[in-house]
Amino acid sequence: MARRYDCGDATDRKTGLREAASAVRRGELVVLPTDTVYGIGADAFNAEAVGDLLEAKGRGRSMPTPVLVGSPNTLHGLVTDFSEQAWELVDAFWPGALTLVARHQPSLTWDLGETGGTVAVRMPLHPVAIELLTDFGPMAVSSANLTGHPSPQDCDAAQDMLGDSVSVYLDGGPTPAAVPSSIVDVTGKVPVLLRAGALTAEQLREVVPDLEVAN
Repeated sequence: MARRYDCGDATDRKTGLREAASAVRRGELVVLPTDTVYGIGADAFNAEAVGDLLEAKGRGRSMPTPVLVGSPNTLHGLVTDFSEQAWELVDAFWPGALTLVARHQPSLTWDLGETGGTVAVRMPLHPVAIELLTDFGPMAVSSANLTGHPSPQDCDAAQDMLGDSVSVYLDGGPTPAAVPSSIVDVTGKVPVLLRAGALTAEQLREVVPDLEVAN
């Protein structure tokens, strides 16, 4: 039976965050609010839990799960060949609605799907998400919807779709935006905008003027 906690209540929030972290450590799934839409999360280093996440969404391994972090410093242990331009994007837009696709450290023993040696990583601008990520560490997090359905902006919509496949729901109220994060590939010499979302190419070019846009 899924448990749900109202993060607008200080006591419920404290309990919910503790229970969510415990659930993720047990290899279970949780739903959490972010600054874009609600996400479904699991331990990024637990391949079975990540598989359960993909199954709960009805999503295949060809669409690997992004990773959320609670601090830019976490990147040092996750990615390699991270360019100066990539760090400039982090400095300008994290925490926020920017996902960066980077080469992950080859020593990492995780299985996020068919990633080709890369990871899509983001630090969300939401206090509940940051607190959970700071407590637990990096989490595999995807939008908390069934594949092909709209991404949820509130906890009710997420719970209606995912039900008891999730152990803990953290209800942070409606998310401030329905627009997903923008995705920039920083694996090459020039950053490439793969998906325009909350951040436009023009905003990104104020930081990295040579940004290209994928066809």
